[in-house]
Amino acid sequence: MNRKRPRASQGFTLVELVITAAIMSIIALAIGVVIVDSQSSWNVMYDRVNSDVVTDGYVARKKFDAVLRQASREKLVLGDAGGSVEVYYYADGSSAVVDRYARFYTSDGDLNFEYGQLEPRVTLGVETICANVSACTFQQAGRSIQMILALNNGIQTNTVVSSAVAQNQ
Repeated sequence: MNRKRPRASQGFTLVELVITAAIMSIIALAIGVVIVDSQSSWNVMYDRVNSDVVTDGYVARKKFDAVLRQASREKLVLGDAGGSVEVYYYADGSSAVVDRYARFYTSDGDLNFEYGQLEPRVTLGVETICANVSACTFQQAGRSIQMILALNNGIQTNTVVSSAVAQNQ
């Protein structure tokens, strides 16, 4: 009787293993390159969005809008060539007359906000709203005041344009 022995499993040859390892290495390298590139792109975008010129521009716009919306429509004073704007407002809701002032102006590359008592004129405080100001102009159209603020920190520039209407009588 002639019995044939079952053939044993052959397995993989050394050549097949080397080729598979090479293919897997190329795929892993490609995935690594994509991940590293995505991470560096994300870091660049994050830095742009959260840079000081972006956040300073946002803060300046919010402060400008808040102050102008509380201002009286009676009087808005623009400085020389639109370099500053001064508005008047009520100290509180029970005031019968406009008794406070607020002024936005630039000085040494900063946008400043000065506020105080109107009569007699007493400055109560000065705040620096943002730095890195390369240009700032104010324009008036009726009761509306527009601020055009250009910020530049040497790496990134940002231009903020904000308009607000004085709403109080």
